[in-house]
Amino acid sequence: MPETKEIHAGAAVLRTIEDLRGPAGRLEALLNSGSLDARYAVLVCHPHPLGGGTMHNKVVYHTMKAFQSFGLPVLRFNFRGTGLSEGQHDNGRGEQEDVRAALDWLEKEFDLPLVFAGFSFGSYVGLRVCCGDARVKGAVALGLPVHAEGRDYHYEFLAKCAIPKLFVSGSRDQYGPKAQVEAEVAAAAPPKELVWVEDADHFFAGRLDEVQKAIRAWYEARFLSPAGNV
Repeated sequence: MPETKEIHAGAAVLRTIEDLRGPAGRLEALLNSGSLDARYAVLVCHPHPLGGGTMHNKVVYHTMKAFQSFGLPVLRFNFRGTGLSEGQHDNGRGEQEDVRAALDWLEKEFDLPLVFAGFSFGSYVGLRVCCGDARVKGAVALGLPVHAEGRDYHYEFLAKCAIPKLFVSGSRDQYGPKAQVEAEVAAAAPPKELVWVEDADHFFAGRLDEVQKAIRAWYEARFLSPAGNV
């Protein structure tokens, strides 16, 4: 068993993970426990560190809560150079190796198929890795960024990404204008679903309950119903 520190909150257990390591060193991580009969394990990635993004981000937290409502274990971690994670920020390149390390940790710990979710920068970095990883059976992209703070994001790889995908964006997202997000999703391989949270900004301020609702509906339809079972 990995070295952990545990905090009990009712039936749930929050574990501080001490043995998640990537190429740049130790990655600070938290695991929200799941039920013994969980069918999937989940990885959630945070937004851009240079904008203050960490695993404690509100969107990341609410994403964790949505998946944990199904009894799934959920791993969150800080990318290299963020919080207590070792290494230095690498503009999305080395961060892809961090995602691979987190997927490896989840596979070793649970031996379950995996589901990925990411917010903003975390969605971009994670999708690039998870779309080519057979262990990942579905992906959620929240606040898909197209152009943010002078950085452009390109998603041509989604044309070959055949896992079930959910995209959730605010209709007033300043980093993912509606027309551009719709174009990226249209070019992505099916199955895919795009949910707009009306009048929400990039951070879904005041609308996080709707984000949770969209995630839960997608998971139920794709992973629990006989018609969508993967």
